[in-house]
Amino acid sequence: MTEFSEWFHNILEEAEIIDTRYPIKGMHVWLPQGFKIRKYTLNILKEILDEDHEEVLFPLLIPEDELAKEAIHVKGFESEVYWVTHGGLTELNKKLALRPTSETAMYPMFSLWVRSHTDLPMKFYQVVNTFRYETKHTRPLIRVREITTFKEAHTIHATKEEADMQVERALEIYRTFFNALGIPYTISKRPEWDKFPGADYTMAFDTLLPDGKTLQIATVHNLGQTFAKTFDITYETLEGEHEYVYQTCYGLSDRVIASTIGIHGDEGGLCLPPAVAPYQIVVVPIIFKKGGEEVLDFCKNLEEKLRNEGFRVHFDDRDIRAGKKYYEWEMRGVPLRLEVGPRDIANKKVVTVRRDNGEKEFMDFNPESFIMDINALMEKININMNKKAWNSFEDKIRAVENIDEVSKTLEEHGGIISFGWCGDETCGKDLEEKVNVDILGIQSESEADEVCMNCGKPAKHIALMAKTY
Repeated sequence: MTEFSEWFHNILEEAEIIDTRYPIKGMHVWLPQGFKIRKYTLNILKEILDEDHEEVLFPLLIPEDELAKEAIHVKGFESEVYWVTHGGLTELNKKLALRPTSETAMYPMFSLWVRSHTDLPMKFYQVVNTFRYETKHTRPLIRVREITTFKEAHTIHATKEEADMQVERALEIYRTFFNALGIPYTISKRPEWDKFPGADYTMAFDTLLPDGKTLQIATVHNLGQTFAKTFDITYETLEGEHEYVYQTCYGLSDRVIASTIGIHGDEGGLCLPPAVAPYQIVVVPIIFKKGGEEVLDFCKNLEEKLRNEGFRVHFDDRDIRAGKKYYEWEMRGVPLRLEVGPRDIANKKVVTVRRDNGEKEFMDFNPESFIMDINALMEKININMNKKAWNSFEDKIRAVENIDEVSKTLEEHGGIISFGWCGDETCGKDLEEKVNVDILGIQSESEADEVCMNCGKPAKHIALMAKTY
């Protein structure tokens, strides 16, 4: 692939995913094709969450005094908050923040909703837009000022153990979700200085884009009782005592769409997993001087048959060269192309062309088994895309034992560095400064003989580091 940043920007425009010309920096418009990818992606996530969460919708505006209640939390966002200071021409008595995230909007309401131990657990989620005054170089879908696809879940529990279990449940939700999209990932516990403001600890999912940099694609936070004490969220126990609840929250953003585009795409453009493709199948008639009407009728019936079976399908009957159609639908990432000409109809065949590997085959057009064969082919596409992405990802995780190897390894291979770390914050920050690379987090406990790559003391953890977005 050519230089990734340029490729990514071009494909967002050429495939009509978003329009970045909106006259506010860091904000963009979802175009119909991009919005469909977004919609089908969210449908997968919502189906998983709806098993044991309730969807809600909270207001965009947060009163200044509510935002300010949790000092640690607001300090983490104070440089990023957009403020509303006027209602029309009238200056407001109390400034209103455009939500950077929703803890301080939701939790005052949770204090009203939670009464008894019988109310718990509560599990809510919402999909909203959030605003953060991003001062770094903005990148469409990756680093923006309006996050238009912000899914956040918030849960309330009676005990610490239940909150810990919910963190594990959240990790499983995201594993299932990313596996469905064929997005490979690492999971690590963020270092203390990089955890969510107000959380006891933060777990994070990171993936790799083709330029070798990691992208944080989801986070899971165990909030303990931090916010419960600030917003007085208590419940009455079986014994009649009042106790503070324990909470978790977890979220992801537009970066999921960016990952799907970046990880699976190639020189030909988008390569979309069938589950999120706006069109899963495109039918292209091959018309010569004779038999044109027969081919068009066959393709129209084929489109109807596939649509009735639940496929998102498009019949491209435009009067332009077939080659131009092939280029366009490959660039847009349609998983499967069906080509039909007079000879194919005579032979009771349909030509199938896979976007993931370019394989072209003649499939029998047997009314009894055709849909079953198409479904099997779609599953093969899905499996191959997933396997290809994971193989590439795992090949870019390398263990190093000394600082000198870090820069050389990243320069030659990009990707993620695995190393022994003592876990000390001062040591970690010193290491980041020396190599100009971020510590992603702790992946596992270290072996007994491991030593810290930076200070040489016994290593407590195997940690990950990488160049990040």
